[in-house]
Amino acid sequence: MYRILECDPYLAPYEKDIALRMMNYRRKRTELLRDAKSLKDFANGHAYFGFHRTEDGWVYREWAPAADAVYLMGDMNSWNPTELRAERLENGVFELRLAGRNALYHGCRVKTVVEKNGQYLHRVPLYATRVVMDPNTCLWCAEIVDEAPYPWRVKDFAPTRPPLIYECHIGMAQEKQGIGSYVEFRDGVLPRVKALGYNTIQIMAIMEHPYYGSFGYQVSSFFAASSRYGTPEELKSLIDTAHSMGIAVLLDVVHSHAVKNVGEGLNRFDGTEYQFFHEGERGHHPAWDTKLFNYEKNEVLHFLLSNLKFWLEEYHFDGFRFDGVTSMIYRDHGLGRCFGDYSQYFSENTETEALTYLQLANELIREVKPEAITVAEDMSAMPGMCLPIAWGGIGFDYRLSMGVPDMWIRLLKKTRDEDWSMGYLWYELTSRRPMEKYIGYVESHDQALVGDKTVMFRLCDSKMYTSMHRDVSDLVISRGMALHKMLRLITLSLGGDGYLNFMGNEFGHPEWIDFPREGNAWSYHYCRRQWSLADSPDLKYRFLQAFDVEMLRMAKKQKLFDAEPRSCYIDEERQVMVFERNGTVFAFNFSPNNSYNGYPLRNLQRGTYRVILSTDEPRFQGYGHVAINCEYRADIMEDQTVGFRIYLPARSAIVLNRKWARRGKGSGKA
Repeated sequence: MYRILECDPYLAPYEKDIALRMMNYRRKRTELLRDAKSLKDFANGHAYFGFHRTEDGWVYREWAPAADAVYLMGDMNSWNPTELRAERLENGVFELRLAGRNALYHGCRVKTVVEKNGQYLHRVPLYATRVVMDPNTCLWCAEIVDEAPYPWRVKDFAPTRPPLIYECHIGMAQEKQGIGSYVEFRDGVLPRVKALGYNTIQIMAIMEHPYYGSFGYQVSSFFAASSRYGTPEELKSLIDTAHSMGIAVLLDVVHSHAVKNVGEGLNRFDGTEYQFFHEGERGHHPAWDTKLFNYEKNEVLHFLLSNLKFWLEEYHFDGFRFDGVTSMIYRDHGLGRCFGDYSQYFSENTETEALTYLQLANELIREVKPEAITVAEDMSAMPGMCLPIAWGGIGFDYRLSMGVPDMWIRLLKKTRDEDWSMGYLWYELTSRRPMEKYIGYVESHDQALVGDKTVMFRLCDSKMYTSMHRDVSDLVISRGMALHKMLRLITLSLGGDGYLNFMGNEFGHPEWIDFPREGNAWSYHYCRRQWSLADSPDLKYRFLQAFDVEMLRMAKKQKLFDAEPRSCYIDEERQVMVFERNGTVFAFNFSPNNSYNGYPLRNLQRGTYRVILSTDEPRFQGYGHVAINCEYRADIMEDQTVGFRIYLPARSAIVLNRKWARRGKGSGKA
């Protein structure tokens, strides 16, 4: 019996399904390895295919099994489409050796020409490591990279756990109305991340994508770092600099689908629909209008696994956030499905081949970089997603708590503040798969896109344009700032085993994200981060940023994620919630109007408690009604529980640390 069944007894009726999951994994692993000793030895497609230096020139190899012939054209032969013909080898592989006058060079632009049924199809090479767009023709082509290896300063970096993730997008990380660069991010944003206290960045939109407005989720060239932001060496310098600051770097990897573009993507590279993808309806994502991989095909697995190894070794990424996992593992992509019972995880709707791929991917990543971090974007809560493969799991370290931001939006849109239920909050924030780790968050990039709003903008709306000056008093802004702090603190402390924030949201970035497009006259106004708002001493944004800094500092100092949260009690009538995590006590008063003098904090351990953080502190634009560093002694109270009384201001939260425990019998109720 697999240990996953011990972790979650509700899986007992599906023991055969778990056994099938593991049988599929072992079968496919055996198929792939053959003579290889490990997946690390197998996943070397990038070392064979693509462009490689030889003693007397270059060798170019491509996989195009349905092609009648393959050619290479480019700057080196005046773009003659049929002069340089590749030799057909076995298994659909074509090879071309170049020397002398046809030799390649750094910066040389090239394209592949595939001959199929008398047609000549112009394609971007599959394993190209740099892809650029011609500004005159708007066509994409590969650019040869022939540079000395990057001189890494930090060679053996290991990520800090638990991850405190700063989700970011290089292009929109600048205040200017334009596309930011790797260098600008390295020099301007990384120091901010370090000062804020995040130990991990998760970078979106790195894998090359033809449409900027896709947010990087419609990938065309899987081995190419986006040229919009600069060169491969500049990205490596960014990662190297992050490591020197103690910051891990995760790649937002997109293996759930691919852009349908034919000229610059994988689609119909060799003239067929089925080279990489399923044919027909199964190969098309109805919501995203993209192509879907055939994970049963060994050549596809070779391509994708090699892609993971490439980013780990070539760029020294510290792991991956896998995008669109829910879409991968169900044939209906989870669209419109609520996943209300276990039977929905083990049915004909399940894409078992995709689950097998994810198991193989996690195994490979550990072989290449044992300390790497993997995060799954799965809203379905598939059992075992974050359990070890040997236990019957899929092997991820963490999954995103995707239901939490949805819960906050529902509350803010549909429920009056005075009607918020503390029991509902506790349940939504703490309900997790047994033994699996989660990344909690209030909002990611998803909640900030056009058509939606950042949490702060949802709370304050147009008042942000008129009342964010520090000298302006406004009830809407006061409510917004109070809840902005409280939502983040309770999500960090209850919502998982790590934390994520999208860049700028820590200081309540206003408005939404809208990429330049025809509908907004190709404007970059909403596709940037206005850091100056947080830097201005005259605006209230800096108070929210200051709270974020202290919140993360507290979480790290108290080693908050070393233990699970324990509920002390929930007071629905007064909208108060008190809980403890790793010896740290949190008291939340969500009542919008009622402050409580002498409120009893019960069911604690004996000892002396000190207030170490309050959302109501003046340095966070609060009123200072709770004294910081004030001490309270927890002892037997009149109801025979252990605790003490404290002032709890309306719409605020306090954090207390137990300094020491008294000797004696009993420690109150657990």
